[in-house]
Parts: sequence; structure tokens; C-alpha cells
Amino acid sequence: MPLDRRPLMSEHDARHLAHLLRLGILPTGYIYPKQERAVRDLLRKRAQLVRYRTAQILSIQNLVSRNSGHGITTDEIRELNEETISQTCQGDSARTLAIQSNLAVLRVLDEQIKGLERVVLAKARLKTAFKKLLTVDGIWNILGMTIMYEVGTMERFAKVGQFASYARCVGSSRWSNGKKKGEGNRKNGNKYLAWAFIEAAHYAVRFNERIRRFYQRKKAKTNGIVASKAVAHKLARACYHVLKDQVPFEEARAFA
Repeated sequence: MPLDRRPLMSEHDARHLAHLLRLGILPTGYIYPKQERAVRDLLRKRAQLVRYRTAQILSIQNLVSRNSGHGITTDEIRELNEETISQTCQGDSARTLAIQSNLAVLRVLDEQIKGLERVVLAKARLKTAFKKLLTVDGIWNILGMTIMYEVGTMERFAKVGQFASYARCVGSSRWSNGKKKGEGNRKNGNKYLAWAFIEAAHYAVRFNERIRRFYQRKKAKTNGIVASKAVAHKLARACYHVLKDQVPFEEARAFA
């Protein structure tokens, strides 16, 4: 419909909205504080580079496993040099060049990520209300600040389900007039917060035995991706209670 033919808001509608506003029950969106946006954007840039770095690691692992029949860990990739690359590729010059290219990009990304982290740590610190995040397995200073800057304030979330939904840790569905109309809306929630909890889940599985067992049980029934999302969901719910109640993380309670 042309702009000049769109119906204008009626006086009745305006009065109704004004009445809701006066009563304090008009739903409003959260406006992120302008003074905090610069650091948040740096953390988002760091997250982007971390994803690129992961792509380089996966590419190298794929090249090695497809052509040699055995895997290679991330730590082994970081120790690669010209001699070990040649041995890994069994003298194949094309594969050697491919791995060298990935490795060169990987090392540049490592340096850029470290540089961003230094700037972020110089400009900001975890707020008092968010310091309890550091008690959660899988969350360290930078990842804690990523969660803090994406959340803004916990007052936005009245219930744990709202927080988990905003973090994209639960399934989404579309309803109309009490009837389910569809599933899966990738635009719901905060993709950066979702990424942060997936990162936390990966680290928690590596370094916490109880969480690793939970992950392995889920993976045996489904697959690794679903299992990681299940861990992220548990961590998101735990973080909500940690921040709301200002209590340390209890792994036995979260992963019973």
C-alpha cells in the first residue's frame, strides 16, 4: 500500500495507548545504553573472528582425516611446522599448501583475537552484578563480559524461561489464536548470546567431569550438536539463577 494511503492511528487507538502508558503496562523495548555499545561491538567482532578461527581448525582436521585416516587435535595443529606438515601430508605438495594456508590464517586470527581481548580488558570490567558468572564452569572473564554486554540488565527477564528463550536455548514455535502455526524462528532471541553459551558449553564439557557425562548421555541418544545445545540450555538456566539470586554456580543442582 502506498505510504500516503496508509490509515493513520485513530484518536481511539492513541487514547488507548496513552492509557496503557499511564498505567505502566505498555510493553516497551529495551534500548541498549549508548556508552556501552563500543565494547559490546568489540566483543561481537571477537566472536566473529573466533568463528573464523574455528573454521580454519576444522578445515585442517578435515584435510588430515580424509587423506591420512587419523585425526589431529587442536593442540597438535598449533604445534605444526613445515617439517611436521610435510610428514602429515606424506610429501603431497597440494595438501601441504592447503594446510599452510589454513595455518597462516589461523595464526593471524589468533593475534587479532588476543589484541581485541587486550583492548576489552583495558576498557571494561565485569560489573558487580555479573561477577558470579565466573563461578560457572566454562565461563571466564571475556566470555562473562560477552554475556554481560549482550544481556544488558537482568531486570529485563522476569522468568528463567524468558532468559533461556532470549539466549536461543529453547525451541521456538509460532502460535495464533491459541493454535500452533509452525516451528523454528531463527530470528528470535540474541544470536551473540546463543553463541556465548555454546562456547561455554564446549569448555564446560572439556573441563568438568559431571557435565561431560551429561553431554555423553545426550550425545548417545541424539548427536553432538543437540547434546551441546542441551548443555548450553542448562548453563543458561543456571546463569539466570546465579545472576538473579547472586549465588555461586552449583553443578550438582544444574546437572543432576
